[in-house]
Amino acid sequence: MARAVDVAHYALSKYERISTMKLQKIVFYSQAYYVVTNRAPLFPEGIEAWVNGPVVPNLFWLHRGEYTIPSGFFLPYAPRELAEEEQRAVDHVIAKVGAMSGADLSFLTHSEGPWRDARGDDAPNAKTRTIIPIKSIADYYSSASCNNPVFA
Repeated sequence: MARAVDVAHYALSKYERISTMKLQKIVFYSQAYYVVTNRAPLFPEGIEAWVNGPVVPNLFWLHRGEYTIPSGFFLPYAPRELAEEEQRAVDHVIAKVGAMSGADLSFLTHSEGPWRDARGDDAPNAKTRTIIPIKSIADYYSSASCNNPVFA
């Protein structure tokens, strides 16, 4: 099984430089797409419902303080190469939403059930550490009501 840093490293290899917000959302949607298509998580780390959308905290701590990061940024963390099936999931996500900005992707996640449900009644700017359950991700993105371009 991949780790979130492996997924981020692979996604980042498709760009010269990318915002950390955009990268976090690509990692989130890669997890969602993989869960829906393979009925298993792509990586084991939890994803939290932060103010600006879904975030993998241990990935955040690796790029903390950076607004954008270059390709190869995660090499010191010895990422393993993704299996073909894992690469296909990330490639699919990038093909569908890779042209969107980090802010656009953040806005998209805010309109969807998994992030909204995990945030619950929290104030819009409240800092929380609530995990977005994999079941919530699988149920929402596999439903007919999902209107996300990754799943169209």
